[in-house]
Amino acid sequence: MSPAPAYDVVVAGGGPAGCAAALSLVHAGRTVLLADAGTGPPKAGEALVSMGRLLLADLGVAEPVLGSGHLPCHGNLSAWGSAELHAVDFLHDPYGHGWHLDRPLFDRRLRAAARAAGAEVAEHTAVRSPSRQADGTWRLALRDRAGGADGAGGAGERTVRCRWVVDATGRGAAIAVRSGARRRTGDRLTALHLTLDPAPQTPTDGRSLVESDQDGWWYTALLPSRHRLVAYFTDPDLPVAAARGAERFRQRLLATRHISRRARPHGLTTLRPPRRAPAHSAHLDRVHGDGWTAAGDAAAAFDPLSSQGILTALYTGLSAGQAVDARLRGDRAALADYAAKVSTARTAYQHGHRAVHAQETRWTDRPFWARRQRSFHHNPPPMKGETSS
Repeated sequence: MSPAPAYDVVVAGGGPAGCAAALSLVHAGRTVLLADAGTGPPKAGEALVSMGRLLLADLGVAEPVLGSGHLPCHGNLSAWGSAELHAVDFLHDPYGHGWHLDRPLFDRRLRAAARAAGAEVAEHTAVRSPSRQADGTWRLALRDRAGGADGAGGAGERTVRCRWVVDATGRGAAIAVRSGARRRTGDRLTALHLTLDPAPQTPTDGRSLVESDQDGWWYTALLPSRHRLVAYFTDPDLPVAAARGAERFRQRLLATRHISRRARPHGLTTLRPPRRAPAHSAHLDRVHGDGWTAAGDAAAAFDPLSSQGILTALYTGLSAGQAVDARLRGDRAALADYAAKVSTARTAYQHGHRAVHAQETRWTDRPFWARRQRSFHHNPPPMKGETSS
């Protein structure tokens, strides 16, 4: 006879989606292991819209997570569809202002909240070799990246069993894809980004700024550390994306009308080469299967222009946790209801995404913008290893 599972649920991924799922499940009385691999470079410059406070409040963690350390965002600026700058402020937003997050701090506080609520949190631990057992449980290898990164096992690896797995591993959706789900992409958007040093005089305008150009669009925001994030979003096959050196990035940055004004006080004479990161929209063809459920970017990843990434992660994490708990209690409709919620969120995003891009008509002959106009009627070709929607 197989040993009883040590956990009801193992959540793979310690970001906002994974933490929200773990908190939801613990509040429902489930035994939960939250495994955070902690891989990849630190994330910077992400924002949380005001409605995020409601989801964090539903999880019971709004105050400890949104306390000191984040920078309030009272509005957005954009030069989109014209060279003129337009402002949207949050003075009349019923939920108040948003936040420019110290993302590592945000995630650490979420994991601490999950631990305090009763989840076991395994830091720097990756879920490997998920295996569905004949009795309907899962057998998982947990690899401690500090103690067993060489794959030799021993002190760095242990095996656990659980009844269900939540895949919150990000865009790779490692467990869902291994279980037969397929990634579908909506575009090929890539971010080239760097962080500028603090300015000698602290800027007083904490609003984010978006500015489009002929081959993509720019984003900048002041970070809680008073550094400034500058990012350029384009398609990876375009010449502008191939020119990744610091000087070429600097030249293109200085050619902007509005972004450059906010970047210059931070110093642009000795820039580092920008980093590259995926920013394309994507989703799974199914967000649940035999003993697993996907949440966050693993389920649906949105173009950063929407500013919905963290909000969607919290929402899908919370909803996935509720659905898994209900399924474990015997509710066979719970996972289908969750899938419908993800689908509704994706549909709303797609409508908004198309409406925003339709407003930019100055460069319809340029590949970046022509592709997005065509995508209103046709699907883009798949990225390597993925299928189109």
